[in-house]
Amino acid sequence: MPTGQGTSSRVAIVGASSLRGKELKIVLEERDFQASEIVLLDETILAGTLTEAAGEPTFIRALDEDSFEGIRLAFFAGITADTEANWAAAQRAGATVIDLTGTLAATGRATTWIPSLSQTLPPLPPRAGLVKNGSSEPAIYSSPASPVIIACTVAAGLARFSPARVVLLFFPPVSERDQPGVDELEAQTTNLLSFRPTEQIVFDVQVAFNLLSAYGESSKPRLEDTRAAIARDVAQFLASRAPVPAIQLVQAPVFYGYAFAAYAEFAYAPASGQLESALANLGVKVAGDGDPAPTNISVAGESDIQLAQIKRDPNVAGAVWLWGVADNLRLAATNAVRIAEELTASAKSAS
Repeated sequence: MPTGQGTSSRVAIVGASSLRGKELKIVLEERDFQASEIVLLDETILAGTLTEAAGEPTFIRALDEDSFEGIRLAFFAGITADTEANWAAAQRAGATVIDLTGTLAATGRATTWIPSLSQTLPPLPPRAGLVKNGSSEPAIYSSPASPVIIACTVAAGLARFSPARVVLLFFPPVSERDQPGVDELEAQTTNLLSFRPTEQIVFDVQVAFNLLSAYGESSKPRLEDTRAAIARDVAQFLASRAPVPAIQLVQAPVFYGYAFAAYAEFAYAPASGQLESALANLGVKVAGDGDPAPTNISVAGESDIQLAQIKRDPNVAGAVWLWGVADNLRLAATNAVRIAEELTASAKSAS
């Protein structure tokens, strides 16, 4: 895979104050990613916020035209508007863009990459960069959202067994709507227990103590829009290389952790051990005999998808059920950093 231009080792995180941005910084530090500086960027209103990077105190800087000067890798982890307004400036400055917001994949500008699947589903060719002074600008990569990583991993793991159908039911946490979603669920829970009216600014409906197939009319994006975006990204990444699963979302009243139930139907169901081995080869952690099933709490801070033991359906011959959970913020951030690591390794081997 191609890398960005130049030899600078400075890295920028756009949307550094978002939950994704904060998690991304933590993963970069924990994986000891080789960067001379991690530059934290965000909206002007958040500029000047004191934080730390690589154990050193630093400030969040305001986004402007010169923000990407000397940046080698630019992660976009904040809101769609910031990505739309600044990705081109990052590319013009010579930075390789890694987008975690889904914005550039939706517009066809970015190549989606899930490094853990590269052996099973080789990455699609990068989209050609813009031409500038007779040379190609750095490629743009999309590090997809956690449900896309989960769905593509499950589909890739099951592909060799030729399933007749695969269905995934996701239970997204409110942290997918960043800190305002977390704050709203916390406030709703507190108010309901105190018999006070609930706040409904983000979801326009009661999320606490509830399961939802849709949000209120004023909530944007709608849950069905999120479902459509996940389904689109999964289909585009799999690109006929693995069975494309049917996907449904039910909003759960949980803060963190993307839980899912998957149903797979085969002409003749493989042994559970074969299915578990195929998924484990893709980095999925599968519970062993006597191990408890993963939960939103047990996966907190873990970088992998975790599965309970696979169970056969009692009524449908050849059908199995999978239950799994992943830390939504950590899984997405780790995938983005793994892209950066692959790019850096490729650049070193080419030099």
